[in-house]
Amino acid sequence: MRLGITLPIADPDGGPLRPTGIAEGARRLVGHGFESLWAFDAISRGFILPDPLIAVSIAATVTDAVEVGTCILQVPLRRPVELAHRVATAHLVAGDRLLLGVGAGSTEADFRAVGVDYGTRFQALADGLRTMRDLWGGAQVGDARLSPWPATVGGPKILIGSWAGGVWIKRAAREYDGWIASAAKTSFTRLAEGISRFRELGGRRAVVTNIEVDLSAPAGPYDDDGPFHLRCPADEASERLGRLAGLGFDDAVLFAVDQREPTLRALRELTTR
Repeated sequence: MRLGITLPIADPDGGPLRPTGIAEGARRLVGHGFESLWAFDAISRGFILPDPLIAVSIAATVTDAVEVGTCILQVPLRRPVELAHRVATAHLVAGDRLLLGVGAGSTEADFRAVGVDYGTRFQALADGLRTMRDLWGGAQVGDARLSPWPATVGGPKILIGSWAGGVWIKRAAREYDGWIASAAKTSFTRLAEGISRFRELGGRRAVVTNIEVDLSAPAGPYDDDGPFHLRCPADEASERLGRLAGLGFDDAVLFAVDQREPTLRALRELTTR
């Protein structure tokens, strides 16, 4: 199982992210051996995060070989033609390293902030993906034609973000390049159910993202029916990751606010214990 990590959302000392923070952080994370770098998508939740497409473009520019991905880009929050153009630019920069994790969104505050109807988000996701794929293929959609760069024709690899029991797992398996599950609100039990269904449907790449980690947390009982996390000592965290790998997931993506050097070394060693 490959080990990924989210790009910095703050400076290593805990202060606000500086202008060079994403680039420096990407180099630092790759230097510690993480195999993929990811960016979140959230708007108007009382804090600010880097725009995910800009963040992964920066990370791709200052690194080589490592994959960069979004987890999860909320398609319904944007107009699909404009979003297709932005994604194509990120694809040009990152090439085949770009993993476009997309979803319908699950936080109503984001939708209120941009004036988009929350109740129609799943239809908006389906419609938006269809429009973007057509545009990336060179087709005209209404009055829009992107005329994509040769290196971006067809668009990037698309992974569908969905809850473990979501109906979109079927589409992720049969129509797209993979499935992304969020550990933040998903239990180990539900992850096991989801990966089993995904594989039965012929799904390829399966990623668990948003795995909160704090190796300074004390040991304690863990409930397989509660949110999956690594807020525990390193030995226990390593065992939990091993169980996740045993389910058949291809990637685990850690969310660590603390990205100081000693912490990164300890996190990267979790899969080598």
